[in-house]
Amino acid sequence: MRALPALLALAGLLSLPAPSGAQSPAPAKPAAAAPASPAGVASKPAAKPAPTVQPKPGTPKRPPAKPLAKPLAKPASKAAPAAAGAAAAAAAAAAAPKEPEKPAEPTKGSNTGAPLPRFATLRSDEVNFRAGPGTRYPIEWVYKRRDLPVVIEREFEIWRLVRDQEGVKGWVHQATLAPRRTGIVVATPGRDPTLRADARDDATPVARLRPGVIVRLRSCEATNDWCQAQVQDYRGWVRRADIWGTFPNEAIQ
Repeated sequence: MRALPALLALAGLLSLPAPSGAQSPAPAKPAAAAPASPAGVASKPAAKPAPTVQPKPGTPKRPPAKPLAKPLAKPASKAAPAAAGAAAAAAAAAAAPKEPEKPAEPTKGSNTGAPLPRFATLRSDEVNFRAGPGTRYPIEWVYKRRDLPVVIEREFEIWRLVRDQEGVKGWVHQATLAPRRTGIVVATPGRDPTLRADARDDATPVARLRPGVIVRLRSCEATNDWCQAQVQDYRGWVRRADIWGTFPNEAIQ
């Protein structure tokens, strides 16, 4: 009788219980999850492009012209013979004195003793460029651009003869000038003026500079083609060739 269950188990008709103390077979492990697709992997955000700094408005303007006190003289009539006119012109040319030689430009200011020429900046948003050193001279230009760099060429008491980037000259009061150094961005063929993180053309761009933007010059080495500059909240390096506001090989501290 004891052998009957064993025979039935061998025939597949009866399953015998596992003996006590025996371990049940381990359940099958689930299939490993497939690795996440590359699309689900977190990636670093793309670097933002350098901002572009636009110039502020403030072009110089001429005041309205005042009417002349007297009408212009009429041209002389052409009744005189041509031969007489030619003879008179030759006599006038022979009698005209020779033009004196132009005196040398001063190298030092007659009032301050500071070197000439030298750079300065406009102190306020409205500066009058006059035809001569005094309030009795008419205003030729009105500049509305604070921190615009200008070159001081001459001194006369409290007045300074200055020149802007385009060669326009005028006399301004010394109180309208400041000694701080700035530069104005100029258009450079084949290159976009850029403020960079280091004094190299391949350095990271900090800001793109449009022509007309005024930058503050923090330092320039005499033998370096780059100047450390600041515009708004951006600091970096700008090429000397991209700004007007320094002399060649000038050191600025």
